[in-house]
Amino acid sequence: MTHRPSEIKLHQKSRVLELAYEDGTRFELPCEYLRVYSPSAEVRGHGPGQEVLQVGKEFVEIEDIEPVGNYAVKLKFSDGHDSGIYSWETLWELGTRYEEYWQDYLKRLEEAGYTRRTEPEF
Repeated sequence: MTHRPSEIKLHQKSRVLELAYEDGTRFELPCEYLRVYSPSAEVRGHGPGQEVLQVGKEFVEIEDIEPVGNYAVKLKFSDGHDSGIYSWETLWELGTRYEEYWQDYLKRLEEAGYTRRTEPEF
């Protein structure tokens, strides 16, 4: 079963991508989360264990959403990253497993000795 969103809405001020589905399911996924879990080889590597921890993405924004056929979208981020193609299934997984994945990301940042910023650097 393909979980294709019926609506995709970018909230630029809050840096959240909202996905709505026909069954009433809604996900609000922060841009940072989508960036650090990009399905690109740059982030995921070319196999298990080759993932690259993304740091410094607290204030990244989505600048453009480009459809890819009838199965995905390509997100263009303010840090120049644009090589991830987010299939409908990938977005569904990122939505349904948000809490688990987000906590794992925070744990990996902590283990790497990185402290997330709360204010943007100018």
